[in-house]
Amino acid sequence: MAKKDGTAGFQAWFLYFLAYSVLGWLYEVFLEVVVYRWGFSNRGFLWGPYLPVYGVGALLILLCLRRLKARPLRVGRVNVMPAAVFIAVVALTTVVELIASYLLEWTTGGWLWDYTRYAIQWQGRICLSASLRFGVGGMLVLYAVQPLLERGVARLGARRRAVFAVLFAVFAADCLLRVLRL
Repeated sequence: MAKKDGTAGFQAWFLYFLAYSVLGWLYEVFLEVVVYRWGFSNRGFLWGPYLPVYGVGALLILLCLRRLKARPLRVGRVNVMPAAVFIAVVALTTVVELIASYLLEWTTGGWLWDYTRYAIQWQGRICLSASLRFGVGGMLVLYAVQPLLERGVARLGARRRAVFAVLFAVFAADCLLRVLRL
């Protein structure tokens, strides 16, 4: 990831955040409609098609682990760093999900998921199955999706400012309307 000035860097990171928030929303809708066959509903607490917890989780993964993934960690001739990174992603995303559940409960009176029917879970807030899926997703973020997003944001060129301005305004308005409960 190339070093950017403050404004360009913030714009790029916001676009990454929003992209991962939308991908998280799509993942949740896919699970709901295709896997569980429950029918469609907006999976988030905002009106737009994004789940900020996924954006926050992805950015934390990138900030905390992208340099680590490039370092070799060998046991004999085998590089075990991908396994170590996977474990770190699982731990990080589990903590993010747990904190998100408490924040949502504090601000809205409840959280948007319930893992009480899963075999290995804690208070219905986190479970091993979801944590492992988030681990796989985090590996995709680090090794596959982020390079594509970086190229996409770079291709925007001078249009990046306008795209950022529109998307930031829409997201900020959505957050403000939620806070005001309109």
